[in-house]
Amino acid sequence: MLNLQPYADPKYFIILLLALLPLAIGLYFGKRFAWYEVIVSVVFIFLMFDGHKYHEGFALIGYMIWQWLLVWAYTIYRKKANNSWVFYGATVLAIVPLALVKIAPAAHWTHVTTLLGFMGISYLTFRSVAMIMETRDGTIKAFNPWLFLRFMLFLPTISSGPIDRYRRFVKDIESVPAREKYLDMLGKAVHFFFLGFLYKFVLSYIFGTLLLPRVEHMAMLSAHANGGWSWWLIGVMYAYGFDLFFDFAGYSLFAVATGYVMGIEVPMNFNLPFLSKNLKEFWNRWHMTLSFWFRDFVFMRLVFMMMKNKWFKSRITTSNVAYIANMLLMGFWHGLTWYYIAYGLFHGVGLVVNDAWLRYKKKHHVPHNKFTEAFAIVLTFHVVMISFLLFSGFLDTLWFHHHH
Repeated sequence: MLNLQPYADPKYFIILLLALLPLAIGLYFGKRFAWYEVIVSVVFIFLMFDGHKYHEGFALIGYMIWQWLLVWAYTIYRKKANNSWVFYGATVLAIVPLALVKIAPAAHWTHVTTLLGFMGISYLTFRSVAMIMETRDGTIKAFNPWLFLRFMLFLPTISSGPIDRYRRFVKDIESVPAREKYLDMLGKAVHFFFLGFLYKFVLSYIFGTLLLPRVEHMAMLSAHANGGWSWWLIGVMYAYGFDLFFDFAGYSLFAVATGYVMGIEVPMNFNLPFLSKNLKEFWNRWHMTLSFWFRDFVFMRLVFMMMKNKWFKSRITTSNVAYIANMLLMGFWHGLTWYYIAYGLFHGVGLVVNDAWLRYKKKHHVPHNKFTEAFAIVLTFHVVMISFLLFSGFLDTLWFHHHH
């Protein structure tokens, strides 16, 4: 049975681009073949979840029916009334399948993972929850079942993002880019495909497949002698951090490039994150669609709620609490292990410290020049790298599962 994992090998790209060719020709001549696009998507999604992954395919179908009914029911309700508790209820129900899948490994519910889990569940949940929230706000006014399915199951981004927004997506899918614009998008797509190949199949391979296992092995050996600490950890940190970036940024570039071929301007996920001068800037450049999602749907709403209910006198305290809650939630989203939660806390506290430093800098006119800027970039890079070492879970293996 042919099983095609997204962007896994050259074969996938050849089959994908051949399948998308009629669509691209249509777009070039100012036509969007919606039915053809849907058929291609269904076939590729089927090939992603067939064979040994068939139970994930069934989980996806069940999940989609659940989300469809939920968003549809909430839209009908919202036209008539606007009770906060109904909104909270709908949001919680939208998150339940994902929450169960995230809790399952920690609670050892293997049947839950088999029954509900499928590749991409996290990213689909972001889309439906955002739709419920925007329906609450009144920015999404109607439920279109057809557009809902095309948005949720958009082929290039189904398994790992970037996380698009419904209104932005619909504007693209209901129109055809002008020919010059489309040619420009195709040019960018070619560029992104090649850059993605460099990132994922060359650089990520060097750091993740060639280097990482070796430095991890050395770290294990020397930690054994030195009571859990080892200078090799620094090597693990760099190798893992670069592998994480090049693997995921490469993947995101493929998704964006494929979206562009389909005439959809999928939002970018990374913008030179290692050149950030502080943590706040880092989160505006790293996994951008995720951090902007959390900013808009968690952080801003928390701040608004706390200010409305006057929880804290000071605005600074309010935003600090929101930073920590926001990042902790992001940590929990990654998974229920101590190191993911610690990673979230690390970045939450990091943003609080960062904000305090920016206020201090402004008040005391701290000197600012090329050197301080270079220092800030190097410092931020290393703070982030330390957080990635934590995120990798290697410390967990090293300290708590180190078999002699």
